[in-house]
Amino acid sequence: MNAPTFSLKLPSLELLPAYADALGRGWSPNNIEDVSGTHLAAIREGPAAFVASLLSQTGTIKMPDGSEQPKLPSRVRWMWDGEFVGQIGLRWQPGTDALPPHVLGHIGYAVVPWKRRRGHATEALRLTLIEAAKVGLRHVDITTDRDNVASCRVIEANGGHFVEEFVNRHYNDEVRLRYAIDLSAGTGGSTSERQ
Repeated sequence: MNAPTFSLKLPSLELLPAYADALGRGWSPNNIEDVSGTHLAAIREGPAAFVASLLSQTGTIKMPDGSEQPKLPSRVRWMWDGEFVGQIGLRWQPGTDALPPHVLGHIGYAVVPWKRRRGHATEALRLTLIEAAKVGLRHVDITTDRDNVASCRVIEANGGHFVEEFVNRHYNDEVRLRYAIDLSAGTGGSTSERQ
């Protein structure tokens, strides 16, 4: 039997039970706040509506400070290696590489604890950088917690260079690291998205 290959998949009702299982085990796709309980409640209330909300390109998002902001164009994908691995998302503003002040970075990702240290985040980021170039971005910003050495390595493995330490008051007073990845020279690897 062949070993399963890693891919990024569109969130779907078929894969939702694996996502819900990860939430039930205490994982959260949001690195700023634990949304596992909120997501599980939404899945119980309406699985199809929950999946549609992840894929929606309209509406608003609730910020940690309670304010609401317009949702940016985005791509959400679930990491898969034969089992659920985690989530990665890309967001951008059409026609510019800039982001609104309330957005920490173009790409965010979270891997379930029991699938870490296998290269999944590195590969997911590589594939998402291809998608970022396809939507017209010439560079992306990615942020991480100052003490998240594993995430720094993932970003650096994909060509990221350290830009600055910063605080975004829309979230809290925590110091974060900003990295940038130049996409103008190409992202390397295959240009086809695996689904």
